[in-house]
Amino acid sequence: MLMDQHQLTQAAEFVAQHWPAARPRAGLMLGSGWDAAADFLRIRASLPYSDIPGLGASTVAGHSGQLHWCEAFGVETFLFQGRRHFYEGAGWTPVAVPVYLLKHFGAQLLFLTNAAGGIRDDLRAGDLMVLSDHLNLIGSNPLIGPHEPCWGPRFPDLSRLYVPSLGHRLARIFQALDIPFRSGVYAALPGPTYETPAEVRMLRALGADAVGMSTVPEALLAHAAGLKVGALSCIANAAAGLQAQTLSHQDVIETSQAALPRLRAVLENLWKELPDELVSTQPVA
Repeated sequence: MLMDQHQLTQAAEFVAQHWPAARPRAGLMLGSGWDAAADFLRIRASLPYSDIPGLGASTVAGHSGQLHWCEAFGVETFLFQGRRHFYEGAGWTPVAVPVYLLKHFGAQLLFLTNAAGGIRDDLRAGDLMVLSDHLNLIGSNPLIGPHEPCWGPRFPDLSRLYVPSLGHRLARIFQALDIPFRSGVYAALPGPTYETPAEVRMLRALGADAVGMSTVPEALLAHAAGLKVGALSCIANAAAGLQAQTLSHQDVIETSQAALPRLRAVLENLWKELPDELVSTQPVA
């Protein structure tokens, strides 16, 4: 289950062969049902995940599995349309490939999105939540194994993993667009099952505001590698035991798609401001 450094290197070489001129400054990863949220980005070229060594096709509905080389507002971007999850059973390498590509190509920032179950009482289906912190309850960590210098220090400090400046910028964007938002703590569990009502009560007691099965591994890797990290959840449903209806992945996708106009507006305005956000950040070596 450890990351395969050889496959990570192969993935970078493969993308570089196809896109030798690529110099992304930022990466954007779209979660379940978010596929159309980044159509403001102008696509220069695309590669299917299935062609990229170590990455492979997504096995989850709502994740298209395409890497796009894009640009908008002067910010060259790698857009990851969908993600690989640890629960898919292929280990940490597919989860790590997108972050490794950004690191290899010199990106400075990764923005992550997901669909999540709401735990806090004021969170409703369709709400947008800016991640302020997280709980890693997956039971593992992608950095376990021999230390590779590309991932920074052996023991990364996570005190400010989700960059406060991005959180402040997002708050201003939401307010300017007159879109309600929340901020909160995201708990990542391994999946693929949804949580039991007892587990949701446990998560609430631990301080989680929302729960999902992704995002935290990529955030850990990107932060360790020296990238700025921001993340946004679309609350797709109330977590188990907090509503009468049965949870389903289709409902998750439909709720995210219903929120697409707001998601797209927020991301587009964030990308307009990224040149200011990145100006104080030195490119990753």
